[in-house]
Amino acid sequence: MDETLKRIVSALDAELRTNEVPDYPGALNGLQLNSSGRVSRVAAAVDASLPVVRKAVEAGADLLIVHHGMFWNGAKPVTGALYEKLKIAMDAGLAIYSAHIPLDVHPTLGNNALLVRAVGLEDPTPFFPWEGIELGLSGEWVGDLASLVVAVEGAVGSKVHVRGDLSKSAGRVGVITGGAGSEVEAIAEAGIDTFVTGEGPHWSYTAAEELGINVVYGGHYATETFGVRALAGYLEETFGLPWSFLDHPTGL
Repeated sequence: MDETLKRIVSALDAELRTNEVPDYPGALNGLQLNSSGRVSRVAAAVDASLPVVRKAVEAGADLLIVHHGMFWNGAKPVTGALYEKLKIAMDAGLAIYSAHIPLDVHPTLGNNALLVRAVGLEDPTPFFPWEGIELGLSGEWVGDLASLVVAVEGAVGSKVHVRGDLSKSAGRVGVITGGAGSEVEAIAEAGIDTFVTGEGPHWSYTAAEELGINVVYGGHYATETFGVRALAGYLEETFGLPWSFLDHPTGL
């Protein structure tokens, strides 16, 4: 491993606490693909998909920082798209680093923290315990649901889907980016009036309706672009590495 890459990985692992923060087995947080070359340019993206890897190579990146790594579905034969993805990256000397929940929950670089800041939620505090950590942030919104929706749409840069009466107070707002919509019942039990997340299963809408809780579905992809960009910016500040964000939205 190149000395620069070694120092970058060490800094990221320490900052994100990848060895301490729990996650799903397929996340494999940290360096997922090594490289023997020198790191001179960083690319950031939400997903380590084949099109994104191609974009990273075309952009001249030596290191790709992603939120969703290459091994979500467990061990698979290295054939087809996986083989092509690895071959393209390895031939180009592209290292890949992934950070999932450690990046979601980071207090300054995390998806939750940055979305909360962009929306303007007041006095956010950690909430929603899971595996010994708090998965989200909650705070008060002074205003109605309609004004909160406007703020979320401004933050994610796109229209959102809403369950609730726009004319009523948003109240206590809980934020967990990504695909946390299936937790709507537990969120309601936690005393949250309005839940801001990325996406959820179909039944999460009807469950929220019955529970009397508002839900703002901001998009899984759209709510998780914040962290990887912040992480790439952190590497620029720490190591002087230029970076670019590779936008490859899923529409979900």
